[in-house]
Amino acid sequence: MTVSAEDFEFVRTWLRTRAAIALDPGKEYLVETRLQPVALREGFDDLGALVRRLRGGAPAHLEVAVVEALTTNETSFFRDWKPFEALRQSILPDLVARRADARRLDVWSAACSSGQEIYSLAMLLREHFPQLASWELALHATDLSTEMVERTRAGRFTQLEVNRGLPAPLLVKYFKRDADAWRIDPALRALVRPAQLNLAGLWPTLPMMDLVFLRNVLIYFDVPTKKLVLDHLRQKLKPGGVLFLGTAETTLGIADGYVRAEAAGASFFRAA
Repeated sequence: MTVSAEDFEFVRTWLRTRAAIALDPGKEYLVETRLQPVALREGFDDLGALVRRLRGGAPAHLEVAVVEALTTNETSFFRDWKPFEALRQSILPDLVARRADARRLDVWSAACSSGQEIYSLAMLLREHFPQLASWELALHATDLSTEMVERTRAGRFTQLEVNRGLPAPLLVKYFKRDADAWRIDPALRALVRPAQLNLAGLWPTLPMMDLVFLRNVLIYFDVPTKKLVLDHLRQKLKPGGVLFLGTAETTLGIADGYVRAEAAGASFFRAA
């Protein structure tokens, strides 16, 4: 199945409107590859027929399927490692000291994909900060994709997924075999609060955050949307709160209220 130039331009505009994702020119192959299974599953003869349905007002389930097919969900346990070392060595000890009176930490994986990031954070907290066992820990995990939210809620991962970045001792300690996959410890799963959220849309009621991971997401947005998200996020950070972005992402020149800092070879942004 191929997509015409006219239909590709429509999909680019439609995706920008629905999910604020900026699909670059020349990505026809991506649209063709990812939407072909959707078209076949929904009974369309070709991509043109699928796009005509979108143009005419598609049912909600079809719109969701198209958005989710065109959304990139790349993740792994302890991805890039340095941010987690920065948390262990410097950032979390500081946050624990700052929140000693409240005895509560709110952590947010703001594009959680299938959950490896938020569960990596959960394991880090359990392994290195035993004093938090008596604290209230709220680990928020949101994603645009409802499928990814459900996968996060299940806490079930394939052998390939646990092989990517998860140290063997943590696999043995925090996971149990579940048929041909692995399921995370229910005690850790109970800390995680998954929810669907479109970062470029209306946000549900969320608490003020101590730590936010929003890595490798802004690269898919145009500058006005990046500013919108970062400005909104700044309002959700507690004093001294920390934001991690991807290595190719920054707040500089886009949004005010952040101060760049470094620890353990990783850069991050504090609420000013």
